Amino acid sequence: MERRCVERVVIGKAKAEDVKQAADLLVRMKKLNGEFDPLFKVVEDADARASRYLNESIASNNCLVLVAKIDKKVIGFLRAEVKERLFYEPRKEGIITDIYILPEGRRKSLGNDILSKASEKLKQMGAEMIVAEFPAQNEIAGRFYTKRGFRALVNTFAKAHRS
Repeated sequence: MERRCVERVVIGKAKAEDVKQAADLLVRMKKLNGEFDPLFKVVEDADARASRYLNESIASNNCLVLVAKIDKKVIGFLRAEVKERLFYEPRKEGIITDIYILPEGRRKSLGNDILSKASEKLKQMGAEMIVAEFPAQNEIAGRFYTKRGFRALVNTFAKAHRS
């Protein structure tokens, strides 16, 4: 089931042939995270890890990987997973772990469209709420989600060990 949104863009579930392009976008996003905070420095073999991560996610019943394409070019992707919340209601959450749109797809509602499609699919997978994870220093992501009705839910604090 695919959905047309922004002119000529089709959003649908990722397939094996989409992994290379989506993995490139994933690494690009991870490198951007490193620009926000040095504790997100990308490892040297990130490309191989990204491909493996996306292939495993596509094969998992608990994960969702969507791609936004113009013809055969992937211009955006979203990865999410459904997890049980052992101690809280709602019991299942859909966690958006990764989302990235190439500059050419931004400011054209593509972020809204892929988020809406993911929310719909995650609900079908049993998610009763949607959460998004991103680096605390990424104010762009914070504004994106806040504008769409999300709010802060947990805080994660970190301190690097110095040698």
